[in-house]
Order: sequence, then structure tokens, then C-alpha cells
Amino acid sequence: MNCGLLGEKLGHSYSPAIHARLGDYAYRLYEKTPEELDAFLRSGPWDGLNVTIPYKKTVPSFCTALSDTARRIGSVNTLLRLPGGGIYGDNTDAYGFRLLLRRIGIDPGGRKALVFGSGGASAAVCAVLEELGAESVTVVSRSGEDNYGNLTRHADAQLIVNATPVGMYPRSGEALCSLADFPRCEAVADLIYNPARTALLMEAEARGVPHANGLSMLVAQAKRSAELFTGRAIDDGVIDDIERALSFEMQNVVLVGMPGCGKSTLAHMLAEALGRDCLESDAEVERAAGKSIPAIFAEDGEEAFRALETRVLAALGKRSGAVIATGGGCVTRAENYPPLHRNGVIVWLQRRLDSLPKEGRPISLGSDLAQLYEQRRPLYERFADFAVSNDGAPEDALRRILEILKR
Repeated sequence: MNCGLLGEKLGHSYSPAIHARLGDYAYRLYEKTPEELDAFLRSGPWDGLNVTIPYKKTVPSFCTALSDTARRIGSVNTLLRLPGGGIYGDNTDAYGFRLLLRRIGIDPGGRKALVFGSGGASAAVCAVLEELGAESVTVVSRSGEDNYGNLTRHADAQLIVNATPVGMYPRSGEALCSLADFPRCEAVADLIYNPARTALLMEAEARGVPHANGLSMLVAQAKRSAELFTGRAIDDGVIDDIERALSFEMQNVVLVGMPGCGKSTLAHMLAEALGRDCLESDAEVERAAGKSIPAIFAEDGEEAFRALETRVLAALGKRSGAVIATGGGCVTRAENYPPLHRNGVIVWLQRRLDSLPKEGRPISLGSDLAQLYEQRRPLYERFADFAVSNDGAPEDALRRILEILKR
């Protein structure tokens, strides 16, 4: 059986990795222009397809049969070649979005919902919200009566759903609104899953608003699609298993801590153990500056170093599935936290002060380490998801980090 994902520009997709865990069929990426779409759908080498941007609202016209869900929504994200040569269309996004709402723990019933975007995914989202009894569902788009320029007219919205690509890699950090404008907001769903935390979700996190990204929806709709492809039921428990595995694979592991605490050594060990790239922010700073860090401090000053470090961390934070060793003072700038947290698990590596080397470290050489540590300790605590001691053998710290990461 030949299956795959159909879209105009696919880039890197996690769909093949998901479907590899769901069945033994081949699953490929099919990038097709609008001009190629007709011939591919009619005679291409496929038995089952998932459909993504921009074809979800286009492919229904090629279908000889539609599920009730797809007909009601007017959008199709799953196609099945029928024995007689026809095409069956269904919408499994609706199934996935219902699960996403359960993940957040929000019942749309009686609540006012705002949905950003008017594409195929938005159509499925709106249909589910209406089925579940939302008081009202307003679609916001770039133009029209409800647009991003007049969002304040909906300040009483209780549920916000982002069904646009805004905030997706590589445009990480962008957002269509601030939750400060929605004081009654009770939950936020963002269908984006790369990065793990969009700017919208990070603001929800900071405000204590229940929220979730789109990874569970992606996996759930894939599971339902796989059932259509194969004609067999798949246990719902596989959704949690795949989501957990993918989340672990996609997120960076970021090491912070005092200069000389062993971040570089542990980063290389972690990268080898996990089969990932190892990235060091200090090395990237030196590469960008064309000189060593001591030379940057001596010739340009600490402020110039910090500004360059911030730019480097913003770029490194857009990566996924890497191990990143940071400089000891990266936590002194609050603006360094979002890019590191957006797609990463941050580990505070700790070591006794009398074990910290100073050679080649300008800040350590010119500071009282005990005083420096007291200044930075609350900053490391604020950045880190968890802390691990590196006072013993580095293998012990490695083992402990892996144990926590794989929980």
C-alpha cells in the first residue's frame, strides 16, 4: 500500500515518522503544484493520502464520495482510493481537534470562541466547536469584517484557537495577538507543533491559562487516517505513546550553569547518547565575531558580547532535536529565555564553586565566584526545568539527565 502526505510545500514533516509507528505501509511526501494536482490525484501512485496546505478545500471536488463529516465541514484531509477507481474523502482533523480540547480540559459549550485563520484546518475546528455547543464561533482572517486589526471587539472571547502558520518555524516568536487583550480567556489551542511552544502558548503559560500545541491533534488525526488506510482499528493508547516519543525527539536539551560547570563536556556526551547534533553558543559567538571570547571582552566589552550572544541563542533556539550548551551568563538577559524555552528542556548543571576553573573565562577571572553565584542562582532557577549535580563523574550526571528526560 502506498500512502503519503500531499501539499504544495511540505519542507520537513513529522507525518512519515508518525505513520511508521501506525502501520506497515509506505508513506511518502508528495509536493505538488496546483497545475500538477489534477493528474496526480487521478493517476498518481497512491492508495491513501493525507492532505495539507493549500489543498484541503480543493480536493473535495475530486472525490466521488465524502464522509458526512467532510461534507459538513467542506474540507478534506484524508483521501482513499476506492476499488472501482473513485476517491473517498474524509476529515480526520475534526477527530484530532476533539482530542486536543480534551488535552486542554476545556468544554467549549456555552463559551465564545475565536478561531484565527480561514483555511481547511479552521473549517474543521469551527465545525467541532459548533457541534460541542460553543455560544459563538468567530473566524478571524486578514481581511473581512473580523480581522486582526479589530480583535478588541472580541475582548470577551473565552477560547482562542490559532489555525494559521503564524509562529511556526522558522517564524518562531511571532503572534497574532496578546492575551492581555482577552481578560476572559480560559484556554488557548495552537495547531502549530514546531516549535513546541509558540509565542502565543508561552504567553498562556506565563498567565496560567490552560493551553496545548497541535502535536496531539496531528497524531490523533494520523491514527484515524491510518485506520481508513488499513481498514483496521488502532488502539487509542498509541496516540499518547507516539506523542510522547515525538515530543522527546523534537525538543532541544539546553544546558545552563556557571562557567566551568561542565556544560560542553556533558553536551557532547548527551549528543552522542541521543544521536543528536551538539551546538555550543560560545563557539558560535566566536565564529560570528571572528575572534575568541577573551578578545571580544578585551576589545569590545561585555555588553557587545552579550548582544552577540543573544542573537546566537535566538538562532540556536529555532533548532529542534539538538543539544545546546550555553555560556554561563546567558541567564543574565531575560530575552534569552523565550528562544531557549520555546523548543527546549532547560537543564541547570550544578557544580561546587571550589571545583570551577577560571582560566580563559573573563567573568570568572574578574569576579568573586561566590558573589557571582548568588547573583545568578535565582536566574538559573528561573530558566531551568530541572537541575542536576555534576560534582561526581560526568557519566553520573549524564545518566541522571537521561533518566529525567525519558520519564
